Amino acid sequence: MSDMTKDADMRSSSEPKTFNWTMMVVILTVMIDSMGIGIVIPVTPALLMDVLPGATLAEAAIWGGILTSLFSVMQFLFGPFLGTLSDQFGRKPVLMVSLFVMVGYYAVMVFAHTVWLLLLGRLIGGITAATHATATALVADVSAPKDKAARFGLLGAGFGMGFVLGPVLGGMLGEWGPRAPFVAAAFLSALNFLMAWLILPETVTDRIRRRFEWRRANPLGAIRAISQFPGLGSMLVVYLIYAIATAVYAAVWPFFTAERFGWSPAMIGVSLTIYGVCFAIVQGALVKPAIKRFGEYRTVVIGFGFEMFGLLLMSVMTNGTILLGFIPIAALGVIGQPALQAILSVGTSDDSQGILQGVVASLSAISMIIAPVSMTWVFSTFTEESAAIYYPGAPFAVSALLLALGLYIFVRKGRDIQKQAEPRTG
Repeated sequence: MSDMTKDADMRSSSEPKTFNWTMMVVILTVMIDSMGIGIVIPVTPALLMDVLPGATLAEAAIWGGILTSLFSVMQFLFGPFLGTLSDQFGRKPVLMVSLFVMVGYYAVMVFAHTVWLLLLGRLIGGITAATHATATALVADVSAPKDKAARFGLLGAGFGMGFVLGPVLGGMLGEWGPRAPFVAAAFLSALNFLMAWLILPETVTDRIRRRFEWRRANPLGAIRAISQFPGLGSMLVVYLIYAIATAVYAAVWPFFTAERFGWSPAMIGVSLTIYGVCFAIVQGALVKPAIKRFGEYRTVVIGFGFEMFGLLLMSVMTNGTILLGFIPIAALGVIGQPALQAILSVGTSDDSQGILQGVVASLSAISMIIAPVSMTWVFSTFTEESAAIYYPGAPFAVSALLLALGLYIFVRKGRDIQKQAEPRTG
């Protein structure tokens, strides 16, 4: 039996009692991270109007897009860097520094009275937004291969709950002014830092520690390094396609529902809350049974199938009430994401889990750079007065086609990776 298999069996059969506390703190970290992102959404227009005297809402929206893209660009550039750092120096130090600096990021946003300080704040926030990737690597370190998908699902559930709670809390606190949510986010991040410092163990041992290398720390070098593992290059392509396709919700949902159904901002918020709750339930409660029943490979296929069905149906939906009732079914598609992450994780060596999660974070950032621009352009093309065909749901149809391409690649390559991983998973 190999050393890796022995370690996996030990993790599976005799986990320390502190693991439940570790998972709780890691899930809380991811949840607060996503809350910190969502908590500022309701007050972003008011904040930008405050720092841009005399600007119109349309002009403020342009700056809002710049701030969002800048955040994603920094995530893309620095995700592998921090992941590679954590492979040598440990998950906990990187996580602690990220959480500490994140408190400073929110403080900058509280006191910023010029758009340039807001840009500086977003630069800092994007660089330190590696908590999700580092937390995922930490969970991968302490999980047997057969448990990874379910635990990644729990992380996804934490992210979903943060997505639900963030905008709601931000809207309530926004009644006291556009900077109040940033004060709350800074407090939550400080509390998270304290809990992580007191409770989280260090999971990088000498056996899996890997020396920091600059060629692995930049996004392209990191992707090349991870792609050297058999079959992972194609799986990274599948993950990127999935991330771009599913980013359509964040990119066009407010515009689509306002155009197609005439929904108010409050109604749009309600729909996002329903989706967030369903997202959390699916990833928190259904991933593990699905993996146990179908295996990781078929769970990915099932998830992609539900996602494509949901996107196609949304593209032709004309009744808002029916759409609300359909959201729980559409949310079933997210069941495939943790299974895909698990396939990537078990196909990577133990000393490269940090860089892998950094690459995944960079790919997610790329999707949030590409999707908002491309999907809003598709929406505009099919809804403007001169459009040859009026089709507000066109971005969802395009996303379904992208997923079909991703599923085709996965079906051809995914089974091989699973077979290669079997000797290590026992």
